[in-house]
Amino acid sequence: MATNSSARHDTHSTTASSGWSTKRIAVTALFCAVAAICTLFIEFPILPGVTFLKYDPSAIAALIAGFAFGPTTGAVVSVLPYLVHLATESGIYGTIMAIIATLSLVLPASLIYQRNTTMRGAITGLVVGGIICLACCILANIVVTPIYMGAPREAVVAMIVPTLLPFNVLKIALNCVITALVYKPISKALES
Repeated sequence: MATNSSARHDTHSTTASSGWSTKRIAVTALFCAVAAICTLFIEFPILPGVTFLKYDPSAIAALIAGFAFGPTTGAVVSVLPYLVHLATESGIYGTIMAIIATLSLVLPASLIYQRNTTMRGAITGLVVGGIICLACCILANIVVTPIYMGAPREAVVAMIVPTLLPFNVLKIALNCVITALVYKPISKALES
């Protein structure tokens, strides 16, 4: 991970007061596009026998954006790409669940990394973000899934240990490990 401030990627300011540079706006749009492509076209089951829960790597783009440009950019990339789900079979349910899962991972991770831009800060951010994300995903399933899927809450609670917990742990681990592996090369590319 980088050792410089996350603001190092912001150059060519469009306005002095906004805090958003031309580069930051363009790169944020690029990260949003990558996340949207990932969430729409790159999804697959990661637990044997549980095909209705699918992993997509879109949160990696949001994590990288949050590490490179700060929590605000990470939040934008955690929300905007998932709005396309409103027009798919996932609908509002899929949109809400994806936003909760991504925001709860990206915001804590990027806030911690913003204060400590070292490998240790990144790992700490990813671990804390992963724990918060896991708790939010389970809670959201208990609260949101019965409302939108019409499933009894007891049925959702019964799925936590055998299905929801392993899926979310694996999903979060994939997002965090891949981000840790690719952030440094991407960060160097953003500097040039």
